[in-house]
Amino acid sequence: MEIRVLRYFLAVAEEQSIAKAAQTLHITQPTLSRQIKGLEEDLDTDLFTRTHRKMFLTESGLFLKKRAEDILYLNDKTEKEFDDRKQELLSGHISIGCVEADNSDTLALILEEFVGEHPQVTFSIFSGTSDDIVDRLDKGLLDLAILLEPISTQKYHKLVLPRQEKWGLMVSSQSYLAGKEKIQIEELSGIPLLCSPREEIQQMIKSWDSLQNKELNIVGTYNLIFNVFSLVENHVGSALTIKGAMANKDTSKVKFLPIVPEITTHCVLVWKKNILLSPSANKLVEKFVQTF
Repeated sequence: MEIRVLRYFLAVAEEQSIAKAAQTLHITQPTLSRQIKGLEEDLDTDLFTRTHRKMFLTESGLFLKKRAEDILYLNDKTEKEFDDRKQELLSGHISIGCVEADNSDTLALILEEFVGEHPQVTFSIFSGTSDDIVDRLDKGLLDLAILLEPISTQKYHKLVLPRQEKWGLMVSSQSYLAGKEKIQIEELSGIPLLCSPREEIQQMIKSWDSLQNKELNIVGTYNLIFNVFSLVENHVGSALTIKGAMANKDTSKVKFLPIVPEITTHCVLVWKKNILLSPSANKLVEKFVQTF
């Protein structure tokens, strides 16, 4: 006996009519009649007493009704338990590293949808420099990370995020530079600069065509942008940074000047190769892939 046919049988028993049961089941009357007739033939007994107006269960039909209700209850319960089990697989914890960038908002938007779809999943965000995040990723303390290019990703799977990160110069609002709306690359060579100590960033800056063969006056380096605001405000130097790193900060005493010609890089979502992600972390990666 098929589960489907037992559902058909119970619908006819409930409605006491092939026509009404067919309507409820959204199938044709001939189809339903054939299924009930076939069930009676398989069991070698009449399940219904048929009159012009209604169908009544026979003694065998009453017996099958009780059995069918038990079978369908167990079937539905088992299916629900498997569904619950699937949900339990997505009730873990995800640790995510994220640099300060425009794509921090991208992560927030993806997580908003993700936890709405999987409310039992919890997460933690670690904000820091790319070096700090990579170190924690390599130690297995983070499942996924959003890093700012240029960054070496040979050890990781990566997904390039579409939102571009625009490079520029953070200057004091009291500086003569604050009168500008943008800054030419070649002008950087005459300005006391603060920049990231990361080798990849240093090499990127040196590779800019207009700065080749020019000596930059780098007076200091920084890892996190919040350390830089007071240095810039007090005219220690102007900071090379991306615009997104200044988001949601008090910028009343500083100004961002985009570099021209425009310099942009991307953020990448990365996770380690040759490891098995947890089901919840793997599902979040799928969410990013589907989105982008």
